[in-house]
Amino acid sequence: MSSNNKESSTSFKPKWHRELEIFNKIKPLIILEGDIMDKYIYPEACEWLDEGEIADLNTYLHAFYKSLGYHHVIFYNHIKGFYEEVSGENTEINAFANLVNRETVNNRIPSAFNGRGADAPEIINTALTQNRASTVIIMDFVSRYIVAPNVMQPDEVLSFTKLQQTTLECANAPSALSDSVSASPNSLKNTLVLIVNKLNDLPSWLFLNNPLAKSINLLPPSTEERLAFVKSQFRSFFDKKIYEEELPTYSSADGQAELKKLQQKFTGMTEGFSYTALNSLLILCRTQKYHINQICRVIDLYRYGVSENPWESLKYEDIKNCQADFQKRVKGQDFALVKTIDVIKRAMTGMNSLQHSSHTKPKGVLFFAGPTGTGKTETAKTLAQKLFGDESRCIRFDMSEFSQAHSDQRLLGAPPGYVGYEAGGQLTNAVKNSPFSILLFDEIEKAHPSIMDKFLQILEDGRMTDGQGNTVYFSECIIIFTSNLGIYVSDGQGGRIKNVSPNDNYEEVSRKVRKGIEDYFKFTLNRPEILNRIGENIIVYDFIREDTAKDILKSQIDKICATLKHDKNITISFSQNALSKLQSLALANLDNGGRGIGNVVENYLINPLSRYLFDAELLNDALISIDEIKEGVLKQDLDSDATSEHNLNPQAPADNDARQAVPELICTSTKL
Repeated sequence: MSSNNKESSTSFKPKWHRELEIFNKIKPLIILEGDIMDKYIYPEACEWLDEGEIADLNTYLHAFYKSLGYHHVIFYNHIKGFYEEVSGENTEINAFANLVNRETVNNRIPSAFNGRGADAPEIINTALTQNRASTVIIMDFVSRYIVAPNVMQPDEVLSFTKLQQTTLECANAPSALSDSVSASPNSLKNTLVLIVNKLNDLPSWLFLNNPLAKSINLLPPSTEERLAFVKSQFRSFFDKKIYEEELPTYSSADGQAELKKLQQKFTGMTEGFSYTALNSLLILCRTQKYHINQICRVIDLYRYGVSENPWESLKYEDIKNCQADFQKRVKGQDFALVKTIDVIKRAMTGMNSLQHSSHTKPKGVLFFAGPTGTGKTETAKTLAQKLFGDESRCIRFDMSEFSQAHSDQRLLGAPPGYVGYEAGGQLTNAVKNSPFSILLFDEIEKAHPSIMDKFLQILEDGRMTDGQGNTVYFSECIIIFTSNLGIYVSDGQGGRIKNVSPNDNYEEVSRKVRKGIEDYFKFTLNRPEILNRIGENIIVYDFIREDTAKDILKSQIDKICATLKHDKNITISFSQNALSKLQSLALANLDNGGRGIGNVVENYLINPLSRYLFDAELLNDALISIDEIKEGVLKQDLDSDATSEHNLNPQAPADNDARQAVPELICTSTKL
């Protein structure tokens, strides 16, 4: 790729490049580890590469060492042997063959590293201990030369020992002359470069406490490097016709500022991307014929395989009036609903990440706290329905299932070599399969502390690497934690006592619950940083008050009646006496919230009504009037054995009758 095609040049050198420049002068053994499979932008023009050209690591290293003035830059791997990276007249490999007194075969010097007849270590020793021609030997795929560094065979130990001996002799040998006019004579050290996936692929004795060795880690491109890539390659992101038509609209000062902002946003959204991934984005953006202002869309297409982002398709009017829809399903929690809907509004207006440098943070983070049965889970489901059109996009994790120390492996995936590695993690798999979703972590306080540490990265960076090494992105998710923290406190003797009650007003409930949450994260869990990530998004749900309980009861009764009418053509009506009875039962104990009301409806309406319909053979087309609800009717025929036992043994538990007492409906019915 010619530098003439660049929109702007870049002379930004990556950190590892600068380290290589420094330590190449003083260390005869250089070990490169990390992102060795990636491609890199060469920062300055030379005979072999243009400034800003993208090259694989071997081509990059060839250009780097040749630019320093080395006579020979020779590559080796255990498959090819010694060879010249840049094809041409092969004069360099031939000259190297003369230097080490070997013959070339098909422009290579075949040579084995391990085993009988292995001569690669000897050739390397000959090449690097002479001072007639400055030489660099770059050994590729070194991670594959041995099975495991801790179970090496004798011939493998011998081969690496010869390499270590070579670096010692090389360090004491006079410097070789340089081909470069600008380089001073005797300034270049013969150097051995090992390219490995990770440092511990090598025997530790080769580099530990070795003052002649330097390990350099090749990291994913930094923000500055990615921005330099975007600027230098910006023209190449777009179809030529589209680019030429749209570029003039950005020629003004305001247009230039907008273009700069767009490039910075794109750079931020590609946090953690390799150069190879960035180049794939470039190709994908051009082939999809995206416009300049659509450049960020290609990231969703690359990550998730979808070009349409559900967040961008939300309709303004739907969200503007959505509070009424939430209130139909979640009763008496107006404050919580307003705070929840604010998350949607922040995401729609693009203000969800204005306070943060990261562009990959989740769309929103919410912490629902408060008494049980008050609508926390229902709010999350309603949110999923509203955003993505399907309640199933609310993916729930019961954190009581992740209370053990090893539970993080179930959630994020086991590391290589462990059971379950191939299956991946429950959380990471869920986000891969459904990247646009609500992630609901129920009863988060029951999770093991090691899992809480994982949430730090998710909440801050919006991404996580699973056990298989794949990066999973949470940037299109809303993360919701639920908790009952603060409802009970310890009595100092291992028991629990109520910290709040329905007699407290909402302000008191909110204060006590928030205090309980803060104390848990700061003192019990010792993770105040997690609390800081959540910030002011702790939403405390109120107890179900009497007026709300009546609304919930009415809603559930109406739903039952509507379902029977629609599915069975059965019309249900209630006497005032029956409704009053259900209401008094529902209001008798509000500690269990909406679930308690649901239990009352199931026990005193659904179960006896289904029994009545079945016994009366009214399975469809009927009018049913519920006149009375009897709270406990003794059913002698339900358990004759238990009744007989009670008659024969007066000392039997007195609650046998209570267990047999079941609610019953007194109804008037008409078959249609």
